[in-house]
Amino acid sequence: MSRLRALLLPLLAAPALAQAQPQPQGQPRLVPALSHRNIEIRYSFSGAELLLYGAIVYPRGRVPTERTDVAVVLKGPLERIVVREKQKVAGIWMNVGRVRFRSAPSFYAVASSRPLGRIMEDRIASIYELGLGNLQLSPGGGVQPEVLRRFESGLIGMRRRNLLYSEDPDGVEISEGVLYSARIAIPARVPVGNYTAETFLIQGGRVIAGAAKEIRIEKLGFEGFVARAAERWSFTYGVVAVIVSLLLGWGASALFRRG
Repeated sequence: MSRLRALLLPLLAAPALAQAQPQPQGQPRLVPALSHRNIEIRYSFSGAELLLYGAIVYPRGRVPTERTDVAVVLKGPLERIVVREKQKVAGIWMNVGRVRFRSAPSFYAVASSRPLGRIMEDRIASIYELGLGNLQLSPGGGVQPEVLRRFESGLIGMRRRNLLYSEDPDGVEISEGVLYSARIAIPARVPVGNYTAETFLIQGGRVIAGAAKEIRIEKLGFEGFVARAAERWSFTYGVVAVIVSLLLGWGASALFRRG
């Protein structure tokens, strides 16, 4: 915690920064900070840990007697995705259904000082998309509610297994009522793009303050070149990939014949 205080000291000592996000008079303010503003993915990247920390600035410096809680969310770029359901038909696995989602976060992690169900109502949590069960995935129309819930559960479960979605109900530590910190794990196969780190101050079941920071995750070096080539010159990239695969296959077969 002494390390956290050292990190937060410049924030608390700079009044200009405290005024950077004006709030209504009499309302507290959040002064957030990040351990990284940019995360670079290179060939040796095996994951990272992002520290989200900051201070709660109360009017006249008075910490309220009523308990306050903090929730932080790290959200990746939104993407369109089609989720397919497979079933065994006549002994063969086949796609028997699919649902298209128009705005699924490519990455989503939420941490809070207490379980979200204990600090706010489901209605409020849904408004702020706090919790995996409150994500607004914007599914396509014409899907029965029970089918939609099954596909949403399947998508969330799949991304949780891949460490792209996570919830930590005790992941935020609050010290002396004014300092907070949370750590979020970034997996090795994290999608690239612009991320948003949001912080919410919660009291009496309501969100009374909020703040956001931007994070950039990008590939550099050879991995970055391959990713940019696949995006900008998709046809050429596909042709080259096929040729390289054929050459590798031919080389392997020739090597085994000699052996």
